Amino acid sequence: MKKSTSGVLALLRGSTYRSVRLTSSLAAALLVKLFEQSVVRTFIMSMTVSRLVWSALLTGIVLIPIIVYSEPTIKPRGACGISYPSDATIQWECRTLRVGESLETLFDEQWIVVARFNRSDRRHVHAGVSIKVPKQIQDVEYFSPLPLLYFAAEQERRCILVNLSEQFLGAYEYGVLRFAVPIASGNGHDETPTGEFRLTAAHRAHQSCRYTVEGTDRPYPMNYALRFHINRDGVSYWIHGRDLPGYPASHGCIGLYDEPMQKEQYGYPKSPELNDAKRLFEWVLGGEVEDDRLIALTNGPRVHILGKAPSQR
Repeated sequence: MKKSTSGVLALLRGSTYRSVRLTSSLAAALLVKLFEQSVVRTFIMSMTVSRLVWSALLTGIVLIPIIVYSEPTIKPRGACGISYPSDATIQWECRTLRVGESLETLFDEQWIVVARFNRSDRRHVHAGVSIKVPKQIQDVEYFSPLPLLYFAAEQERRCILVNLSEQFLGAYEYGVLRFAVPIASGNGHDETPTGEFRLTAAHRAHQSCRYTVEGTDRPYPMNYALRFHINRDGVSYWIHGRDLPGYPASHGCIGLYDEPMQKEQYGYPKSPELNDAKRLFEWVLGGEVEDDRLIALTNGPRVHILGKAPSQR
């Protein structure tokens, strides 16, 4: 009995691999249908899957890996839906913003410390979104869930510690914390690798070759990028500037505040202030860098990544 493309898709759904015998015309139609789906298109264009596609056309048997979209299916409506171990150390209450409210209108000049506590940027804090509001603002004035002393790095001039459970990154000099900043790590489908790595490259004006700015065909900017890992498939992982929505949202890289990029790409905020990506980049390279070319780091700082990114409650 003939199977429609929608029927075959239904058969494939729900497992890692399914084998389905098709006529050559239905196999071709199914491949076109799958190729129209952007999340599958990227995968199909890889070398391994290309061989799989041609095999399917020749034999009429399709063996297709089911791909899950790389962004969370249900995005949290704010920081209150994410739990961090350090939440227990600060007294806070959940507040859902009303129309006309923002971090600036609610907290005046102290909006920055509240934003860092929520691991979010101003563009993602708007009406309808919940945030964690500390009962005493001074409790988060110097908030950092990372240790002041990191003994594993006390012999190193520079070392980076990333705690995925806390969604925070720390820059250490001879084991002493110099500064700590919030991050956005892998989103649960595309995990950030854990373990010990070393920075091998720096690129001030890096761009993604796989992802675009939401709603456009422009490559996503990855300003002030620091490469820390290349996996067996040749995929590179970077620490770089991006937008921080208040929950793990990257495709495996580690994102830091880059408000100038957000103004350029989204038109907001009008007066950028936060640029942790630039701060870390210049700390690693020892000062301001004007060169936009890829810079090889022969003995870059070590990067320790530990923990597990929190999930939505």
